[in-house]
Amino acid sequence: MKRIDIPILKQLPYPVLIVASLTLGMAPFSPQPHLIEKLLLLKSWMLVKPLDIFDLVLHATPIILLLLKFFCEGIPRKT
Repeated sequence: MKRIDIPILKQLPYPVLIVASLTLGMAPFSPQPHLIEKLLLLKSWMLVKPLDIFDLVLHATPIILLLLKFFCEGIPRKT
């Protein structure tokens, strides 16, 4: 299977994406992370406000980038 090459993802190191995913993706930590809250709103078809949609995209972006990098480049290996 041919791998997809996305140049901008090569410039983003895994540790930065992991830290961003954990901090921005799970912020605020209590009572419930925004990402979980927005996904529940999306599941119940109540995600209609533009601010809520922006918030979902904002908090999900680092996780999406991390998954894209992982699937495009594969597991990083020490050489």
